[in-house]
Amino acid sequence: MFKEIRKRLFINNAIVLALILISSATIMRLIFVRNLHQNLREQLVATAQGLSIEMELDNQGKPEIESAFLSQLSITKDQSFEWFDAQGKSIATKGLFFPDIPLPQQAKINFQNVDNSVSIVTLPIKDGNTNTVIGYVRVSALLDELEATIWQLDLGLGAGVLAAIAMGSIGIVWLNQQAMQPIEASFQRLKQFTADASHELRSPLMAISSNVEVSLKYSEGMREEDHEAMLAVTSATDQMIKLTEDLLFLARTDQVYNHEKILINLSKLLTDLLQLYTAQANSKQLQLITDIEQNLFCKGNIIHLTRAFTNLLQNAIRYTPENGKITIRAKSLEDFVEICFIDTGIGIDSSNLKNIFERFWRADEVRNYDDSGSGLGLSITQAIIATHGGRIDVISELGKGSCFIVELPRDTSCS
Repeated sequence: MFKEIRKRLFINNAIVLALILISSATIMRLIFVRNLHQNLREQLVATAQGLSIEMELDNQGKPEIESAFLSQLSITKDQSFEWFDAQGKSIATKGLFFPDIPLPQQAKINFQNVDNSVSIVTLPIKDGNTNTVIGYVRVSALLDELEATIWQLDLGLGAGVLAAIAMGSIGIVWLNQQAMQPIEASFQRLKQFTADASHELRSPLMAISSNVEVSLKYSEGMREEDHEAMLAVTSATDQMIKLTEDLLFLARTDQVYNHEKILINLSKLLTDLLQLYTAQANSKQLQLITDIEQNLFCKGNIIHLTRAFTNLLQNAIRYTPENGKITIRAKSLEDFVEICFIDTGIGIDSSNLKNIFERFWRADEVRNYDDSGSGLGLSITQAIIATHGGRIDVISELGKGSCFIVELPRDTSCS
């Protein structure tokens, strides 16, 4: 039980940690990439402003760039500079690549991206006297270096997140162990108390039962009401004895496999069990149908498996009305043996299916139909199946019946 709880705690904590780290890394990346692009734009604008002052009007009023300036202008391989007149006609260039896109002829700074590989800034150049646009300067920059920086950032963040998750997972395991230790210790003490109390209660209950039996055996002269009271005491004592035995069994569930595992012929076990309860089923005019494959084997404790299957068969008989039908099927499924107990009984509401294996829980429709049970039978059955490495599930519909499905690891040594 605690192993499954620790597993769920680890998975949930690890998922939360991973989501927090991934979200934080994503936000950091978005902010960092945005700042990189913003810085690049600011650099391009500053470069364009510096280049714009080199455009002058000649004697004919046409914009020009001095050739001496172009020859002395230094430029990197990932940049290009272009100058245009007011009509968008190119008058000078500098660089190794030039974007083949229309020039935006606007009176304000324009930003463009070409296939996320080139960043472009176009700056209008105005006459200082008339404040009219006399030309444009366009500065382009390849984004290869920027993308390389972002790629390195992604690698760093990814590696950091994975490392943090790995170290965090180790921390989660340690913290879960520290948190679960007192809970497990308290649970063990509770189990021990339950076992001790159940054990100690058996002796006085057996004494009461024996004395009542003796009183009933020699009941001559006993008043009728006293006789009925003794019968009630007998019934109550028997129920208490069964309850203490069930509690003692559940408290010692973890020690089930201290017994030696033996090879069990499940086909024979189920067949023999059905023969024992045929008379009880016939008394209610119930139809027993069997579909059991031969030579189905598993390893385990035959006493406890018999008890588990007995609980399921008794429930099917108890909660199936007269003239109903009970079907027991058993077949091999690769590495498992599947055993189904199907009845046409009162069924269980779908909202209650999640609770049926809880200790002392009983559905209202079950209590109304038969109030003799303790609510521990299915808990014991589930515990037995679990200690044998199997699982139990249920499909049920209120008013139509139930199907309990047991899966146990199959032993193929005798197949």
